[in-house]
Amino acid sequence: MTYPFSTPQEVTKYEVIDEVPARAIVIFAHPDDAEIGAGATAALWASQGCEITYVQCTTGSSGSNDTSMTSEQIVGIRASEQRAAADVIGVSDIVVLDHPDGELEADRVFLGEVVHALRKYRPEVVLTHDQHRIHGFQHRDHRNVGITVQDAVYPYARDHLHFPEQLVDGIEPYKVKHLFFWGTDIPDVLVDVSDSVDTKISALANHESQLPGLSFGSDMDVRLRKRHSDAAAGYGFKYGEAFRRLTART
Repeated sequence: MTYPFSTPQEVTKYEVIDEVPARAIVIFAHPDDAEIGAGATAALWASQGCEITYVQCTTGSSGSNDTSMTSEQIVGIRASEQRAAADVIGVSDIVVLDHPDGELEADRVFLGEVVHALRKYRPEVVLTHDQHRIHGFQHRDHRNVGITVQDAVYPYARDHLHFPEQLVDGIEPYKVKHLFFWGTDIPDVLVDVSDSVDTKISALANHESQLPGLSFGSDMDVRLRKRHSDAAAGYGFKYGEAFRRLTART
């Protein structure tokens, strides 16, 4: 009798998410992260009546490889690019937190800001960076956003004795239903974004300072589409956007 040295890795089947929430928040570290991580899903949901809010956690003040660029200049450029991209996606509001790029800390100040956004906008779904990615490099700001958002969802936004000073002018404790992490090593849910990948690419093309040359048919466009087609392989649709989901207990 012979024994194999290894067995083929079991393919994890994603759960396909068809439900569209009434409200969702995308919380991201830098301008362009929202579109890269969840742009197709946000665009799809917005087109179907979901109210999408962006929370941008840094100003993007270090996001340039141009040695003649200053932080003051790039902040203005990236703010304009992000607003244009958000308009393409169908975003209602953009909340911009005033943290320097590369200096975002998972501290109580940042936690309180995220808690307040959750209590104010009351999303059913929150989408953000996966802080536990280990199979590749990840910006420290991304990790700190993921950590802080998960903490804000549970237990801080939910429980009235956390940040009680916020509970004025109609702000109340709030319980998020689902938390979707992008950039994850272990996705378990998939959204059919076949009808919204073009919108994602159009939105990303506005981030010219970060993604020069992105246009329909460009090499970058082909690479982005391949990532989405690979995610959808075997599911009966062309493009998918994958996430790791946490669901709150009812």
